[in-house]
Amino acid sequence: MRILFVCKHNRFRSKVAECIFNKLNKNPKNRAESAGILLDPVRPYIADNVIKVMEEKGYVVKGKPKQFNKKMLKAFDIAVIVANNVEENMFSDFNGRVMRWNIFDCDECDINSIKKIIDEIEGKVRDLINLF
Repeated sequence: MRILFVCKHNRFRSKVAECIFNKLNKNPKNRAESAGILLDPVRPYIADNVIKVMEEKGYVVKGKPKQFNKKMLKAFDIAVIVANNVEENMFSDFNGRVMRWNIFDCDECDINSIKKIIDEIEGKVRDLINLF
């Protein structure tokens, strides 16, 4: 099963979901990647506070934001729209399953909100893994 996590910029929510899934998942047939529908040219990085909180939880989130495009969907079985600000119509031609989590974003300096969002994503990823 190949899963694509999607958020707006691929610098927080979808990157975190990808990282958590790939660490917790024990089935080698299941793999996740992530992408953003609109890369942020001003902040093309994962925020230091996100990296810090993830490391505190035992995860290593890395990589640069990746641009989403409809062609990439051919390689995936499931698309998970992690964000609350991504429209589902971008997936109208996708033959796989589309899931929506509606997780809100926060300021990269708001460490308490970052922790809360990461905990929420971790719980949803655990639930997703249990589906397989």
